[in-house]
Amino acid sequence: QVQVVESGGGLVQAGGSLTLSCAVHGRSLWTYATGWFRQAPGKDREFVAAGAWSDGTTNFADSVKGRFIISSDNAKNTVLLQMNSLRPEDTAVYYCAIRSDRNPSSTSVGYEYWGQGTQVTVHS
Repeated sequence: QVQVVESGGGLVQAGGSLTLSCAVHGRSLWTYATGWFRQAPGKDREFVAAGAWSDGTTNFADSVKGRFIISSDNAKNTVLLQMNSLRPEDTAVYYCAIRSDRNPSSTSVGYEYWGQGTQVTVHS
């Protein structure tokens, strides 16, 4: 059984940083790509970042490019999302998901297992 568990959310001031962690149980990060999505109140879920850890390919939404970093700790089967220069518009529930293939796609189709989400609130 595959489990995805996010942690690390919280309240942060605009301009600050926060690192989210995604622990995956039952499926190897080496074999399957993982991604982060977010959903703000009243808005659709949107892609944030993804990575394919067998070759290190990463993919970022334009809105976070240059500010967010996605990485993996394969020994711990954990994905990290380092968020820098945070803005109030980054406020959302952040979800981690693991795919059924190695494609670090920006579309939610193909992401097979999802976590429960972790709240990130950025205040100005």
